[in-house]
Amino acid sequence: GRVDVPNWTPRPAATRFTDISDIEGMRTAGKLAGEVLTMLEEYVVPGVTTDQLDIIAHNYIVSVQGAIPAPLNYHGFPKSCCTSVNDVICHGIPNEKPLKKGDAVNIDITIIKDGYYGDTSKMFFAGPAAPHVERLCKVTQESLYLAIKMVKPGARLGDIGAAISDYAHKHHYSVVEEYCGHGVGTTFHGEPQVAHYGKPGTGVILEEGMTLTIEPMINAGKKQVKHTGPDNWIAKTKDGRLSAQYEHTLLVTADGVEVLTLRPEETI
Repeated sequence: GRVDVPNWTPRPAATRFTDISDIEGMRTAGKLAGEVLTMLEEYVVPGVTTDQLDIIAHNYIVSVQGAIPAPLNYHGFPKSCCTSVNDVICHGIPNEKPLKKGDAVNIDITIIKDGYYGDTSKMFFAGPAAPHVERLCKVTQESLYLAIKMVKPGARLGDIGAAISDYAHKHHYSVVEEYCGHGVGTTFHGEPQVAHYGKPGTGVILEEGMTLTIEPMINAGKKQVKHTGPDNWIAKTKDGRLSAQYEHTLLVTADGVEVLTLRPEETI
């Protein structure tokens, strides 16, 4: 079962910081969120249920990290992380169904530590995945990385969105337009909205101290979404084809970007 979540007091809402203590708080939250994904790797195997993965993540976040799983009871969301299998684009709800060999699952982790949020996701494979599955995931991660490299003060979100969609379209994939990245800081979701498509030369101009997520959702087939499940939480591809997603929380620095949720195995 699950250990109980401690009580906590929210901080005033902010997604841009100048104070070093706030930035350190965001660094800590980001690092912890990344560590949950690293910890989960060995448990994602054929036969495990996403419910079991959710309980492992929940108990690790609460007991080991002394943190809080942000999705739990967020607007009625019933679990502590999102597990989006195969054609589920995002907000998949952990359930009793065992993963099959070759399944691709995005696990999206958001934790709250001392009032600061860290938000990150990556694709996992239950056993070896088919080449077309690995390819979609690789291109999705590359689209995130090329977007991250563009982040710096003065960069415009329209340029970043356009770069992501150009890269996906070049590989004959589509980009989900119904969901976007977002400001994240002492709240789960804040300004700005970060679309993964856009018009170059338009959009919000990034400033030093902003903290935000980029989290492209790329589909093997068409971009259209259908909603299902309790409260219509679960977003699936309308055509039933595969979707992949990767997400990082970022800090806009004086001369570029710091990836707050970077994992040890990653180089960007």
